[in-house]
Amino acid sequence: MNLSIKSKSLIYLITAVTFAVSSCKKENSAVSGNTDTPSPSSTISVAATNSTSAGSASTDSVYIVQLCGRGEVRDSIAASALPAGITAYLTTNYPGFTFKKEYSIKSSTGIITGYVAVIYFNDKPVGVLFDSNGNFVKVLEQREKGDLDGKGWHHGGRFEDRDGIKKDTVALSVLPSAITAYLANTFTTDTLLKAFTNRDSSYIIISKNNGLFATLFDNKGNFIKRVALHSKQVIYQIRDITDLSASITSYLGTAYPNYTIKRAYSLLLNGTVQAYIIIIDANSTRYALEFDSSGMFVRVKTLF
Repeated sequence: MNLSIKSKSLIYLITAVTFAVSSCKKENSAVSGNTDTPSPSSTISVAATNSTSAGSASTDSVYIVQLCGRGEVRDSIAASALPAGITAYLTTNYPGFTFKKEYSIKSSTGIITGYVAVIYFNDKPVGVLFDSNGNFVKVLEQREKGDLDGKGWHHGGRFEDRDGIKKDTVALSVLPSAITAYLANTFTTDTLLKAFTNRDSSYIIISKNNGLFATLFDNKGNFIKRVALHSKQVIYQIRDITDLSASITSYLGTAYPNYTIKRAYSLLLNGTVQAYIIIIDANSTRYALEFDSSGMFVRVKTLF
């Protein structure tokens, strides 16, 4: 990134943060495919690492979009002023996170109606909206500066996977030997189901072994962590993502604006669906969400 662009980014960063404490724009529902145009006062600018290839990264600003009701204001607060439930939620769902910015949202009469916590998780920004009691509401949408107008992404940008076309699956037969050797030696009875690459060229391997697991490796094939997605001994069947229930897609669209589904699984016992596991990407962070047989949300686990 050249000096002139860095200087311009700094100006945008200062401007966005200055506007962030003023009145917010009237809220519109931000769901997958959203084309709302946020005003400067409805965005929070944060620096983010933009990995373009293995071993190559640059830092630029992305904007977290938080649209609020008429007359509401967003005030910067200390992390210690957040309700304890918010810190507990972040600790559970984003282990090892660090706080970046924190805000309270107040009505025109000064009553707190919610909170926003902007954190860094695995060197990536995540903005999370909570209600006034500290309960999770949604993960806030992110956009690059040039995409604040319109649909919120462009081809070649950090969020280009929102077009639903970009393929990031990797054939199991071409996984790096370091990964296949580690899995074979460490998780000897795993059955590999699917593999994905992330924007930084790291890998997520989905496997089953008396449960469903996601195992993460860096771009050199070094083991990072293993996450248990489900612990029951059931049959895991790949699900057609176009055949998910309305309750599942509604929850995803509300809680994770502009998400993209990477994989969906039905968990079957004696031929009957017991639950669903949906793996999504939301603003460059991967999540695995579990829903019960009726499509009601059960839990979420952050993968990477």
